[in-house]
Amino acid sequence: MTVKKHGDFAITRDSLYGTTNEPTYAGVTSFMRRKYTRDLEGVDLVVTGVPLDTATTNRPGTRFGPRSIRAGSSMISWMRPYGTDVDPFDKLAVVDYGDCFFDFGYPEAVPEAIEEHATHIISQGPGLLTLGGDHFIAWPLLKAHAKKHGKPLSLLHFDAHSDTWEDEEGRIDHGTMFWHAAKEGLVDPAQSVQIGLRTTNDDTLGFNIFDGPFVHREGVETVVAETRKILGDNPVYLSFDIDCLDPSYAPGTGTPVCGGLTTNQAIQILRGLIGINLIGMDLVEVAPAYDVGDITSLAGATLAMEFINMYANRPE
Repeated sequence: MTVKKHGDFAITRDSLYGTTNEPTYAGVTSFMRRKYTRDLEGVDLVVTGVPLDTATTNRPGTRFGPRSIRAGSSMISWMRPYGTDVDPFDKLAVVDYGDCFFDFGYPEAVPEAIEEHATHIISQGPGLLTLGGDHFIAWPLLKAHAKKHGKPLSLLHFDAHSDTWEDEEGRIDHGTMFWHAAKEGLVDPAQSVQIGLRTTNDDTLGFNIFDGPFVHREGVETVVAETRKILGDNPVYLSFDIDCLDPSYAPGTGTPVCGGLTTNQAIQILRGLIGINLIGMDLVEVAPAYDVGDITSLAGATLAMEFINMYANRPE
């Protein structure tokens, strides 16, 4: 008997659960082949994109990040993450909502558009995983999550840069969002952690920092143990700038800095943090124009899948 199969599960799948197998080189490139829909009934987690790169200080191009991460995810969408006992998609109903819409001709209106987009989604119940876009998007995303979960939140921040440089009100910059977030009380620096930093900023604002040299010197287990102590049971927003990885692992980004984490170190830290009270996530700064063999997009998709695994195993 011939079993009839079909592709394009992003639009043809019947169930929001489970992992499906179709050719990695073809089909609609929703994230991990999840159903492409804006119907949130019964949905546990939404993946969305914010294709913004007008806040970059160096090389632009992260507006193409959400699309490239989705394409990269097709290469790993046919199986559950290696080393996991249970497929996260067997536990969570996950959909791809598509991208946040904003009019690039009115840049001053973009932050509010992002916040409203996120608020519309999470106010209906699902969690949110956002694909950037430059890192500025984390600020309006934090505003939306703080409205739902209360403030201050704990920030778990992976990056080569602190993104806490002093700023002026009204500026749109991908290096100052967490200065604003701390000053506005959206996050509590004393109960937040920054991992992988390797650029100079003498004013830490009180954030707990495990910089790149610390990770390499002390190892993953120490970073995980210390981070868990700091975060405790607090609601945690996870923001991962792909330039936390060394440029040899993620060349496709706007502000690469040598001496960063390996992809494996990042994955092992994330796995060690399973069980934290994760309430929202973003993966940002993938700029495919500077990529080599799509390794940055693949790294971004792989890390985003680790976020989903963390979300699937958060405390009840």
